[in-house]
Amino acid sequence: MKLSRLARSGMVAAAALLALGNAGNWNTRVVEEDGAHRIGNPDAKIHMIAFVSYTCPACARFATEGDPALQLAYVGPGRVELEVQPMIRNSADLVATMLAGCGAPSKFMRNHTLIMHKQGEWLDRYVGATDAQRARWQSGSQPSRRRAIASDLGFYKLMESRGYSRVEIDRCLADDAAARALIASSQAAALKHDVHGTPSFVVDGVTLAGTHDWSMLSPQLAARF
Repeated sequence: MKLSRLARSGMVAAAALLALGNAGNWNTRVVEEDGAHRIGNPDAKIHMIAFVSYTCPACARFATEGDPALQLAYVGPGRVELEVQPMIRNSADLVATMLAGCGAPSKFMRNHTLIMHKQGEWLDRYVGATDAQRARWQSGSQPSRRRAIASDLGFYKLMESRGYSRVEIDRCLADDAAARALIASSQAAALKHDVHGTPSFVVDGVTLAGTHDWSMLSPQLAARF
């Protein structure tokens, strides 16, 4: 029986999520630094940066098609250290990025995966927001704006499904210093590596030109081993 590409991707994603809970592989080592998260063996042969935007549909596709393969074949065995670097383009990106990194670094990859896999639901709400909603997102204190976005887009429900309480979610969204630092580090990293679109990949300091999905990235990684 043949399986569709979506079904195969879903099976691989499920296997990868199981692997994340296995203390015997490098997927469980996560370090946060300047808003980015490094996953895997710090002494790996290859260090790869993945630039992603949570409001980028191509990034959500990569999360389904590329992340599981990376986790199983490269990061888990210690062959690649993966650094997930957010590119923040708008207010929804900022909220999603803050929530993906909410709590201990060990929670990041599951948060990231859930937000990406549910993008089709919350991004539609963002694009189709009413004038009243957008007005609420642009008035009041910065934390209140971020809470309004999280509420209107359904992020509270998503994070609660991960075991977060509303108090914990609000605490992460309230951190103005963290929000400013995330925006600054996102801009600095993109400038340093001359990255203009997402997803984009930097392997051992070299930005891979024209590489924006797993089908293009996969052979380039394989060639390095």
